[in-house]
Amino acid sequence: MKVLETERLVLRHLTLDDAEFILGLVNEPSWLRYIGDRGVRTIEDARQYLRTGPLASYQQFGFGLYLIEQKESGVPVGICGLLQRETLDDVDVGFALLPQFWRKGYAFESAAAVIEHGRDDFGLRRVVAITSPDNHGSIQLLEKLGFHFERRLGEGDSEVKLFGREL
Repeated sequence: MKVLETERLVLRHLTLDDAEFILGLVNEPSWLRYIGDRGVRTIEDARQYLRTGPLASYQQFGFGLYLIEQKESGVPVGICGLLQRETLDDVDVGFALLPQFWRKGYAFESAAAVIEHGRDDFGLRRVVAITSPDNHGSIQLLEKLGFHFERRLGEGDSEVKLFGREL
């Protein structure tokens, strides 16, 4: 189901048919380094990740992570969406793209659309984002999107930076 459309992208609900793409994405070195190992090693693991993550989120909150596809080709480039984490007071904006699609403006374009979607369709007045302290690309993107660093959460290897934005 299509949720959002931008100039170059379509964002749609993930389905179990996206398991192969998810398997590749969550095992990218950049995902493992900056987001973490989700233990997804097989297509069935990827389906379970989809069931308990994005698909459950759509049911519970009405939003979640969406597949980002190039509008013209239909090629999947990554995921972006809204997450309601138990550990955060506010809804979190998350994104991850395959490395071959970095630095093309897709993350900005999709995240800006998702933030607007959160404000307009879900009445959000504030969103946050978390990132690894050394993920400079994501930090730059968050700042470009109007987020401001607020504080550090966690310790050691689990430490993240929290950014916030009023809508």
